[in-house]
Amino acid sequence: MVNRFAALVATSTLAASSMLAQSAPAYTAPDAATKDLALGIFRQLIEINTTDSVGSVTAASKAMQQRFLDAGFPASDIYLGGPNDRKENLVVRYRGTGAHAPILFIGHEDVVEARREDWTTDPFQFVEKDGYFYGRGTQDMKENDAILVTTFLRLHKEGFKPDRDMILALTADEEGGKSNGVDWLLKNQPDLVKAEFAFNPDGGGVELQNGKAVSADVDASEKLYADYRLLTTNPGGHSSLPVPDNAIYHIADALQRLQNYSFPFELNAITRPYFEKLATMEPAQTAKDMRAMLATPPDKDAIARLSKSPEWNSTMHTTCVATRLLAGHANNALPQMAQANVNCRILPGHSREEVRQDLIRLFDDPKIAVDYVDDGGTVHGGAPDAKGLPPVALQPEAMRPLEKLVAAYWPGTPVVADMADGASDSVYTNAAGIPTYNWSAIELETSDVRAHGKDERLPEASYWKGVQFWYDYVKMIAGGS
Repeated sequence: MVNRFAALVATSTLAASSMLAQSAPAYTAPDAATKDLALGIFRQLIEINTTDSVGSVTAASKAMQQRFLDAGFPASDIYLGGPNDRKENLVVRYRGTGAHAPILFIGHEDVVEARREDWTTDPFQFVEKDGYFYGRGTQDMKENDAILVTTFLRLHKEGFKPDRDMILALTADEEGGKSNGVDWLLKNQPDLVKAEFAFNPDGGGVELQNGKAVSADVDASEKLYADYRLLTTNPGGHSSLPVPDNAIYHIADALQRLQNYSFPFELNAITRPYFEKLATMEPAQTAKDMRAMLATPPDKDAIARLSKSPEWNSTMHTTCVATRLLAGHANNALPQMAQANVNCRILPGHSREEVRQDLIRLFDDPKIAVDYVDDGGTVHGGAPDAKGLPPVALQPEAMRPLEKLVAAYWPGTPVVADMADGASDSVYTNAAGIPTYNWSAIELETSDVRAHGKDERLPEASYWKGVQFWYDYVKMIAGGS
């Protein structure tokens, strides 16, 4: 999850409790022993290939299982299981006093595909270079898996006794595949992951611009993920006798229309307040455009100018983009088939079927079949007629300690609630009635987002800050001593 839209967190009132009254410590770098532990776990996870094609999430889960067993966690509090031998999920329960309901932490162990020939370094080797950690998953999201494992082990070693159970679920198939781990656990082992609320570090974090923290984002909502297959077939023929009715041309014309199309402008209860606040902070012309965009009726020219920013464009629109092509069967033959994958991120309140009908009308070509790539509901929440979930309520016992600690770690940086334009496993926990907040504590330059891309990397300083942040934050929200 990379691009985000934000709105200022609304401050709620809550009776004072011990966990909210705690003072927030300023950042201090982890000690040498913690660094050795956190670095070893991070390296181990990166160097276990967990891609859907040839990797094994089970191998990563078993490696982490062994670390918890070696640390003295009872075997009865550790669960390893899944639908097949490559997709086993790990669930660890850190026992508390039971004074409050459990907190769940989820993190996917799988990563997107990465080809060695595309990278400067081996994507499945953990490389330290020039102040960065390189490897597939260093941004999405094995760094946070390692941080959460480190946090649990560190607190356990210290004898920390929280006021509530803490549950860590490391899972499969967030990035693809047909065995999504969070979905599988909720359906097959629901008692293992039952919690009052949850955190998913697969999103959110601190945005840097030229080294300066500008916002600390917490995903409290997200767009709806959908893939569509565009398919056209043709009798074909000899390439020496071309005809206008060409399967490749049909697909190319459709994609050209898509490239030139923008879905309708739309704001909601999260994105409108964000732009209202941003209009007080941006340079004069940009601020003027935002105010014009927020007016009734909204100014179309202002929307067009603001939409030149990929992030703001995604804030205001459903987006669809071509991501894959397949066509033809021989160099000297007219194509008998052409198809493309169009990936859409749909604003909440709209369904996959609604967008499919929009695409059919846009292409206006009866020879192109547009089908939702139904994955049986196992990836990103599946059903064609389902609409995106509403934003999650911002619970004070989660948000107020977060605001305190962010203020201590990144003074003057506003905490914002955002709606991710990507997709995450939070769609499953939220649908199950477990309010889930995507927050990573990872600080990253907005110009250096490499998740899913070539030479994925994470600044070393960002990792160490995340390690210490989660240690402090978990103690604040879990209570205890």
